[in-house]
Amino acid sequence: MSEQAFVNLAYLVASGLFIFGLKGLSHPRTAVRGNLLGAAGMLLAVVVTVLSRQIVDYTLILVGLVVGAAAGAVLAWRIQMTAMPQMVALLNGFGGAASALVAGAALVEATRPASAGALLERAARAVGLELGGGLELQFTVATAASGLIGAVTFWGSLVAFAKLQELVSGKPLLFAGHVALNALLLAVCLVLAVLVVRHPEQTSYYWLLVGMASVLGVLLVTPIGGADMPVVISLLNSYSGLAAAATGFVLSNNMLIIAGSLVGASGIILTQIMCKAMNRSLPNVLFGGVGAEVAGAGADDIYEGRIKATTPEEVAMLLENARRVVFVPGYGMAVAQAQHAVRALATLLERNGTEVLFAIHPVAGRMPGHMNVLLAEADVPYEQLKDMDEINPIFPQTDVAIVIGANDVVNPLARTDPQSPIAGMPILDVDKAHTVVVIKRSLSPGFAGIPNPLFAADNTLMLFADGKEAVQQITASLKEAVAA
Repeated sequence: MSEQAFVNLAYLVASGLFIFGLKGLSHPRTAVRGNLLGAAGMLLAVVVTVLSRQIVDYTLILVGLVVGAAAGAVLAWRIQMTAMPQMVALLNGFGGAASALVAGAALVEATRPASAGALLERAARAVGLELGGGLELQFTVATAASGLIGAVTFWGSLVAFAKLQELVSGKPLLFAGHVALNALLLAVCLVLAVLVVRHPEQTSYYWLLVGMASVLGVLLVTPIGGADMPVVISLLNSYSGLAAAATGFVLSNNMLIIAGSLVGASGIILTQIMCKAMNRSLPNVLFGGVGAEVAGAGADDIYEGRIKATTPEEVAMLLENARRVVFVPGYGMAVAQAQHAVRALATLLERNGTEVLFAIHPVAGRMPGHMNVLLAEADVPYEQLKDMDEINPIFPQTDVAIVIGANDVVNPLARTDPQSPIAGMPILDVDKAHTVVVIKRSLSPGFAGIPNPLFAADNTLMLFADGKEAVQQITASLKEAVAA
């Protein structure tokens, strides 16, 4: 078997591991195995790629391996679950930056004078330099695509990180003509991309393209509010995959093309699923500015004289005789790190003969599957997690629905107010439960920036407290009531 045939066979095996890994990630029971399969596939691809290259500085590779592994281990150990969306955004950005830098380095290497000798000639061939002295069209087009998409991904991800980390406001930053400005920047980037393809020897065109794409990446994400961050993260993940696939064409590396395509396709599919879950189009997410100040009924008009506060002891009395309880987690649960306390309360309720379920909205939290990850960390059985289609018909037969930190995903305005920024968005029908208990620090609005009539509903009780502390107090009161 020739060396190239062996490399292609190894890449085929790695691709199979990626596919089975993605399939495993589709279910919590097989997620760990799927993650290990994907990691094994990447390890195989990296090792085979390094060993197949004739010109390799193993010292530099070893240094990069040690530094990268150390940084990854520290981040994995120290990052809390509440900060995982920020971490995902950064990883997307790093992938885009790596693609842009590798493509740029390949372009610089390929356009050096041919008189540098046989060593340079072999390196140039590896990145697409034809024997006749010209650069292949595939190489130049892929280089331009990698620089454009990679730079947009990196800087867009940094803005998403800053919003999620609250380094800047999570509200949309809107200004007159921002859509037109983005369109103009995109047109400039496309012109520069054409110049890179036509005049690859002028590497300054490439770096100018990267610079303009960086500005575009910043301006694309700043008008997007925190409510849409799950969709943005998913979309940026797709961008990072597309940038990697383009870099694969730059390097003529089949494995990088396949891996990037898988990431790009899965990210786009997830983005479409989440847009459908919000009953919104992708352009509306990108340019709608949801979360900005909107006209409509004010919070005082909705809440004044209608809010009914409660105590942990009163909630425990409700739960003592409840036959079915549904927990509705939101980002507030993540901030309070209340998932373990919620699991303890759920276990106590089950021992008392109560059926316990968890209602999961696709865009609850700040990244796709955020609530699923938090509850899985607390060992909540997957069978108890119900999506909207399953749980909404159950709410009318639910004795108590406990909302912990969720807001927009349970806001009835989505059904009743056609002028609302969340109009038409599928929501969890929490208001149809017999009694609703909302655990929240205050009446502050969610990321959409609008009040929530659920808080003032006749069947709603508000428990103003930190999510974790409130659940722990309810659990303690319920234990006393059951023991008595």
